[in-house]
Amino acid sequence: MELFKGQSLLEFTERFKTDLDCEEYLASLKWEDGYCCRKCGHKKYQVRKDFSRTCNICGDTESPTAGTLFHRLKFGLRKAFFICFEMTTTTKGLSASQVARRYEISRQTAHYFMQKVREAMKSSESHKMNDRVQVDEFTIGGKEEGKQGRSYDTKKKKVLCAMELTDRGKVKRFYALKIPDFSSKSLRTIFDKHISKTAQVTTDEWKGYKPIKDFDITQIPSNNGKNFPTLHKVIHQVKSWIRGIYSWVSEFNIDRYLAEYSFRINRSQNKDTIFNNLIKRLIERKPIFQSQLVCH
Repeated sequence: MELFKGQSLLEFTERFKTDLDCEEYLASLKWEDGYCCRKCGHKKYQVRKDFSRTCNICGDTESPTAGTLFHRLKFGLRKAFFICFEMTTTTKGLSASQVARRYEISRQTAHYFMQKVREAMKSSESHKMNDRVQVDEFTIGGKEEGKQGRSYDTKKKKVLCAMELTDRGKVKRFYALKIPDFSSKSLRTIFDKHISKTAQVTTDEWKGYKPIKDFDITQIPSNNGKNFPTLHKVIHQVKSWIRGIYSWVSEFNIDRYLAEYSFRINRSQNKDTIFNNLIKRLIERKPIFQSQLVCH
């Protein structure tokens, strides 16, 4: 089945007219490498009207949504496809309230589904940055009296980010994650997850980077961000995006929002296939239940 490409809402609407169109598309991606029965491992099957597969040996029937992040979807698959399309092509992002109004679902249902989508947007951590990389930290939250810079007792959310640059100084890849503090142990997290030992890393002069000896790190003065212009521009955009669209995000969920931002910026040169990329991720990730999306 031909993959959907592009960002045209008209073309998208024409392609996915019904839930059945979406089920067919989902099935073609889920079993693009061939069908294998989840119970007995047999490879021959019958196709049902909803594009489910029924094993010829044990009779087990598996739907296109089974075992994916679309599992037990509380609203139509077509609505879910449209939400995914908007989350990948709308650079400003969408709030759960907007999605709830637009697709006539409850705000809570919209919120939980969007968090599942953000979970799928998280990096696999299998392709590390190996060229020119800049690393910095920042905080998200309102101003606090008497708290400046890297205050350890601030209530603001602490975030660490890394950016790989092209030869022209443009954004190649960007990742960000929540950290508990600005210690060397916490700062090391992004190095281990996203940066290759062959990368040339530049940071500011914060003392927390000094103990990280097994990476090629050069420390230079920040000069109020002037020595890291592209990185600080993106940091400003992240803060403005969260403040403008969501007003506030919880400590529990902030990594998912950061993953959403990184997912879009890292595929800004491949927007024709970004929707398809996301759908594949939603298929590959195991189901997440509502209880896993709530801070207990």
